[in-house]
Amino acid sequence: MFTGIVTDIGTLRSLERRGDLRARIATGYDTDSIDIGASIACSGVCLTVVQLGPDWFDVEISAETLDKTNIGVWVEGQTINLERALKVGDELGGHIVSGHVDGLAEIVDMRPEGDSVRYTFEAPRALARFIASKGSVALDGTSLTVNEVDGTRFGVNIIPHTQEVTTWGQSKVGDTVNLEIDTLARYVARLAEMQG
Repeated sequence: MFTGIVTDIGTLRSLERRGDLRARIATGYDTDSIDIGASIACSGVCLTVVQLGPDWFDVEISAETLDKTNIGVWVEGQTINLERALKVGDELGGHIVSGHVDGLAEIVDMRPEGDSVRYTFEAPRALARFIASKGSVALDGTSLTVNEVDGTRFGVNIIPHTQEVTTWGQSKVGDTVNLEIDTLARYVARLAEMQG
């Protein structure tokens, strides 16, 4: 489990196709404190550490994960948002995030709003019904509050601090981002279906 509070920006050192895709990610984390088999959210995708070095870790990515996320367009040198798994007793600063991406959202508009940037995203129709105004979503591993929803489009504001400590400062219209809907919204919708 994660919180959607990004704690490092990693850099993709290498991507190698074997049976699965293997990625080497440079990190500022103390890799001596990471165990083989640990889970790290990489731009919102829960991936398992399979090898470690002094300032990097490797993960393997299955075809299913490539199909559901934006990892298929990752390139060497690209930066990605990182978050280590939640430990008992850690502060829950964002919202409960599983790292199981539901689909992709596309940035369709970006505009300054005060010091923040207002982003508008297009969500897949099947997921849009789970997104609610003032609810939470995780986008590329970042816990964000939804401002408004209009059909399959929704907006969020990203403050300067978040733009600086995540990859959001590099994003542009047309980018696709990993979307994880709020777990609570999923269960509420399922209960409503069962009662309806």
